[in-house]
Amino acid sequence: MTRDLWLDDFRPGQRFTTEGATLSEAQIMAFAFEWDPQPFHIDKPAAARSPYGGVIASGFHTLLVAFRLILQERIFNAASMGSPGMEEIRWLLPVRPDDTLRVEAEVLEVRPSKSRPDRGTARIAYTVTNQHGEAVMTFTVTHILKRAAGRSD
Repeated sequence: MTRDLWLDDFRPGQRFTTEGATLSEAQIMAFAFEWDPQPFHIDKPAAARSPYGGVIASGFHTLLVAFRLILQERIFNAASMGSPGMEEIRWLLPVRPDDTLRVEAEVLEVRPSKSRPDRGTARIAYTVTNQHGEAVMTFTVTHILKRAAGRSD
């Protein structure tokens, strides 16, 4: 579905849910070998002896998969001007091979800019869930978004 929403299209309380993505053990290990080579991500015997009892995905991998899922929904792609940052990043449960991740988003706040009428910010809270509906990660992002042409306060 193509949405391509602009700042003024967002309202506090508005929710979005993404499609899912299933992570294979090979994907988990390939990401970790390059970016987060801790034993419980890349070494099956060591992971089995870890507190996790097996290979788990890097939290950074989970975050990037979530971001890709969000972008695939085309919620704010056309309006995006980046972000000044994320906050409240929490990894709640391990992500294991063959887990299917989805992202649920809730708009917390929308603010047109007072100094730049062509843009504003939207704070959105994200919850990443697995196939069992369990929250595995949460984070909040302040997005800088363009307003649709001709809209300003």
